Amino acid sequence: MTDLNHFAPSGRITFKRKPQRGTYDRDAIYAILDEAFLCHVGFVREKAPFVIPMAYARIGDMLYLHGSHASRLADEARTCQEICVTVTLLDGLVLARSALHHSMNYRSVMIVGPCSLVKENEEKLLAMGSLVEHILPGRTADCRPPDDSEIRRTAIISLPIHEASAKIRSGPPEDAEKDLDLPFWAGVVPLSFVPGMPVPDKTDDNMPERSALYVQTLKERSKVR
Repeated sequence: MTDLNHFAPSGRITFKRKPQRGTYDRDAIYAILDEAFLCHVGFVREKAPFVIPMAYARIGDMLYLHGSHASRLADEARTCQEICVTVTLLDGLVLARSALHHSMNYRSVMIVGPCSLVKENEEKLLAMGSLVEHILPGRTADCRPPDDSEIRRTAIISLPIHEASAKIRSGPPEDAEKDLDLPFWAGVVPLSFVPGMPVPDKTDDNMPERSALYVQTLKERSKVR
């Protein structure tokens, strides 16, 4: 019986080290994907590994990547090659009494699977809009939509989210008991993503209200963490 709330662990996403930090929970994985802005896409081309930072968006169980038809990744997508997408949110620096036990608090996701080029204009437009909305919700109402030429020139790559896992570390350092009495400070330095004051271009300094409200929401969210 299929568990719709969890991804089935395959050999490629099974946790080998510190499995207690791992999860296949769909909601946990999607929460990380929806909060982060940047992913890294790994693939092998002509026996050489490549890892590319990219913008992305999620619609249901599909991840969309934005690129150029001339890119290496688009070439991989034309033949439905396997890729690996990772996303990481950094939440803190973990400072231990022992140099060996220094670490970081983080939330990360890994997705593997065959990618493909989106060919239907309707799906491309939906994905392109979602990529903008992922950057800033409501932004599609405050910018010009892509024209036919831009749609043709843009490569949208899709990756079904079928094999996915998340790994999460939180909490204090894990010092050995023998080190607890050492005269060194230990603890966590929290980190968060905090947007700065929006900087207008030279032609318009009136930021739309919905955009300004979202920037404020990001600031408030960073205070909670």
